[in-house]
Amino acid sequence: MFQLNLFTKDTVAGSTDCAVAVATPRVCEKVVPTPRSAPKVSDADLDLPSLLERLAAVSSRPRYTYMVLNLIAQAAGQSNSAGPYIRENGRVTPVRDWLSYALLPMAQRDFRRRAVVEQVRSDLESKNLLPPDRDAAEQIVADEVRARLLHSGRTNVSRAVSDLVRAGLVHRHYQGYRVDHHNRGAQREAVYTIASAVQRALGKAR
Repeated sequence: MFQLNLFTKDTVAGSTDCAVAVATPRVCEKVVPTPRSAPKVSDADLDLPSLLERLAAVSSRPRYTYMVLNLIAQAAGQSNSAGPYIRENGRVTPVRDWLSYALLPMAQRDFRRRAVVEQVRSDLESKNLLPPDRDAAEQIVADEVRARLLHSGRTNVSRAVSDLVRAGLVHRHYQGYRVDHHNRGAQREAVYTIASAVQRALGKAR
């Protein structure tokens, strides 16, 4: 009669699975990654390397997030806040839209733009929304591509700002017609405030 030896060590079939040859039952435990947190650096000691380290600790796209931070600093000018609107060339634009427009060339890189163009053209053709005139059809496609890229750009900017807030580099609130609030709502636009230490760190980098 075969008798199970309870003292035999488990023989693992692979380094990452829980299969065993002939051994005791084994429970496969799910490994949950420890959330990353920003390194603890005092504001007085904050410089460009430590700023980048903070971003790398909290953001999955630190380079993009750093570009957003630099653009916010540019929009803020001599003050420490950008928004709710940016006035440029006689036009007034919400700060998040201004950031999205500024970063639009990043979204128009050839390989990504081609994929978006093909998807847009396919969607419009399936809905019979393209006119027979080729030039007019291409203009409609181009306008829709731009609209989609700007929509995704707004989402990307919001995520980057959330990373900056989590890193303690930017404070975000929403300014309304009558009442300011920390949450977005009707007739409220974002205002981004850069910490003084961040301004100094960015100034040293320029």
